[in-house]
Amino acid sequence: MTHGRGKKGGRGAGLRGGRGNAGLNKHKFMHMIKYMPDHFGRHGFKRPSSIIKKEKIINVGQLEERFSGKKTIDLEKEGYDKLLGGGMPVDGLKIKTKSATESAIEKIKKCGGEVTIIE
Repeated sequence: MTHGRGKKGGRGAGLRGGRGNAGLNKHKFMHMIKYMPDHFGRHGFKRPSSIIKKEKIINVGQLEERFSGKKTIDLEKEGYDKLLGGGMPVDGLKIKTKSATESAIEKIKKCGGEVTIIE
């Protein structure tokens, strides 16, 4: 009559103690402690979005494609916060920016340009 499964073994998910995560805080508690120790509770910390400041950056190599034909570029007016040193610059650019990396300043000076940092 029961084919060796007992009384409730053939009904639904009876033999395995429920479907999915059923019983993790009851009859499957030791399994949860051993294999899923971080299952319950809150974890981590989310910083408020008002604190996070995302700088808008641009590489030295992108200056020519964004501002072609200009010899003087004010990155603050263009909406950029920082100048990075990726790529190769164009000859003789004069750039005003809030901040720049040392490699960006060196590359522009090598090409005969100058970088002014606005305080």
